[in-house]
Amino acid sequence: MKFTSSLLVVLFLCADIQAQETTTKESISLLPIAVKSRKKTEKERAEFKRHGQSTEALTEAELNRNNSAFIEHALNTIAGVQTDKRTALGGQRIVIRGYGNDQKFNNWGIKAYYNSIPITSADGVTVLDDIDFSLVNNIEIVKGPATTLYGGGVGGVARFYIKASEVKGTHVLQKINTGSFGLLQTQTRVDWVSDKGAVVFNVGHIEADGYRPRGASNKNMFSVFGNYTLNEKEKIQFYASHNYSHEGVTGQIPYADYYAGVDSGNKAYAKQNARNELLATRFSITHEYQFNKQWSNTTSLFYSNVEQHAVSAGADGNSYNPNFGYRSIFTLKQKINDHINHQLYLGSEFQQARSLASSFRFPTIDTTALVVQNISKGSFLKTSTNQYALFVHERINFDALQSAIIIGLSMNQLHYNRTDLLAAPGLLTGYNKDISFNKQFETSFNPHIAIQKTYKNQIINLSYSEGLNAPTASTSFISTLNITNDKLLPEKAKMIDFSVQGLLLGTCLDYQLSIFSINVENKLTQLAGMSGTTPYTYWSNTGTQQNKGMELSIGYSWQPRIKALQWIKKIEPFIATSNYQFEYTNFKTLMNGLAVDYSGKQVVGIPKMKYTVGIDIQTEKGFYANATYYYLGDVYTDFANSNLVKGFTQLHAKLGFQWKYKKCDFDMYVGANNITNQINYTFLFLGNNINDKDPGNGYASTLSTDVTPGCKQLNWWGGLKFCYHLK
Repeated sequence: MKFTSSLLVVLFLCADIQAQETTTKESISLLPIAVKSRKKTEKERAEFKRHGQSTEALTEAELNRNNSAFIEHALNTIAGVQTDKRTALGGQRIVIRGYGNDQKFNNWGIKAYYNSIPITSADGVTVLDDIDFSLVNNIEIVKGPATTLYGGGVGGVARFYIKASEVKGTHVLQKINTGSFGLLQTQTRVDWVSDKGAVVFNVGHIEADGYRPRGASNKNMFSVFGNYTLNEKEKIQFYASHNYSHEGVTGQIPYADYYAGVDSGNKAYAKQNARNELLATRFSITHEYQFNKQWSNTTSLFYSNVEQHAVSAGADGNSYNPNFGYRSIFTLKQKINDHINHQLYLGSEFQQARSLASSFRFPTIDTTALVVQNISKGSFLKTSTNQYALFVHERINFDALQSAIIIGLSMNQLHYNRTDLLAAPGLLTGYNKDISFNKQFETSFNPHIAIQKTYKNQIINLSYSEGLNAPTASTSFISTLNITNDKLLPEKAKMIDFSVQGLLLGTCLDYQLSIFSINVENKLTQLAGMSGTTPYTYWSNTGTQQNKGMELSIGYSWQPRIKALQWIKKIEPFIATSNYQFEYTNFKTLMNGLAVDYSGKQVVGIPKMKYTVGIDIQTEKGFYANATYYYLGDVYTDFANSNLVKGFTQLHAKLGFQWKYKKCDFDMYVGANNITNQINYTFLFLGNNINDKDPGNGYASTLSTDVTPGCKQLNWWGGLKFCYHLK
């Protein structure tokens, strides 16, 4: 805390000096004055007002402070956001306000969008391995339940945006990076921009040997997107991509090796040649229609199919996962009288997922041969999932009072239908079960209420929101017992959020302060049971969880006017910090057949403190420098809080030079991550997933393999980007 307090004092002292000077910068549409704060502030303030709850944004400048392919570095600069990953370039798991890490892998409990098209499938699971992050221009994080605009989710919403160049003409961009561990990254992009619209073609490739044994990555990505104005009332946007991703999975290691900086890899994963392979196709089309000055509609149709081959230490799985649907929003903007106006959003979102998945288990004892168990021990399932949401979001502005009231409500439905394809009569001898099931959850209604007040560039917001996170098809059935988990209920979150987003000191300093409390009822937890001598896992509603915390983000833009410093264009320091008190308030369950009470224990995987400090420097001659210092505090991995994992720090930096020559823009740069060679992790097994032991993992039977280490040494990267402009 001393470090944080000291930095805040320095920021305010610097701001006091800058407040005596005057400069001009692009205006923010929300304000009738020239604003001198960071560029990200404009988007952040607009979305904060629209959502009526804490919302933070990253622009292209923040995304390019590090290698954009390693998206965790950018996301971890946001207060309240923690991004894990299981492999060098994949398996990302976004945790917002302590929510999103309850499943063993992937994202669950948050929603993700790509240009307003859902990445999250109908069953509520988000896989980010096939997303080309080099295309992303902007990211917005809505913290906490946001069902009245997005239909679901407890933790929040992550929105990724891509866009064409805003400059008319033809632009050809080429980027090439290289670096530690065999990194080779290329991007070729062509933008055609006219008065009517734009079309973009992009081809990306990235490969690396990885910093862990057998941790190689290889991604090839092709995308085309754009927009076109049909007439004065109609516009269309389109997007299509075909991406391949291969990630070697090294597996987890014991904590003793992790703290000693030893990473030989998990031999159980090596034997199976563990890996994640995805071949993904996505496309969407969006139609915008302006009926009149007040009414408009935006409707998107989307489709995706992710073909996945996932091999772990325990199983070999293949799946086809087509997902399709639509999202449509009607918008009404009108005056009620000279002092009152309103914006009404009426929307619906429908998704259907139809997956076909097989999973065949490896032997439960170590064998010399690479074989799987008899097919009767595996599964072959066809699952259809339907998710439907209706939502209304009304904002009433009282101009004379510079105040607003936001009222919203969503209605959510979810239905599963799963067929066990191995249960066909006569197909398998001795297959005496049928794990087919059909389940529909009751319709859930979730409100959002907010009161906003604007006072001298400060936006003050008090809100109450509710959200839900429904069980997936795999968690709604207990395969070992061959029964539907009928008692399983969706989680319900209730959040109170007090947030202030403002500008101070001549608008050079921007800040956002949030104090919140989220109460999660019917908490979903994976537990262990015994059927005779056979162990099994199942999901249960174990009680309530209380997430209380404070988040603070501060940034400052200093543009010196002292003659001796005029070679500096701007200096922008920032800090983002999260202080949490997350605990289980009523958590009683069975562990190994015994009743236990974890009430009052700290929530697993979430530190009490996390902060990021950074500074960006840009000169008039084109030289620039970025530095980021990141701290993640201690966490517990088990419900009993007996295993404390030490926190760690990371120091990253980037130096570059930008210049123009005739029709070309150049950017040459070099960066380094983990400059101080700190031991760190990127993924932990948590809760009831701990004490992982795979046969033949190469470790003593008394050791559990629960931690995925990060790169423990300095690793560098650098490259050149140039863009040629044809008129």
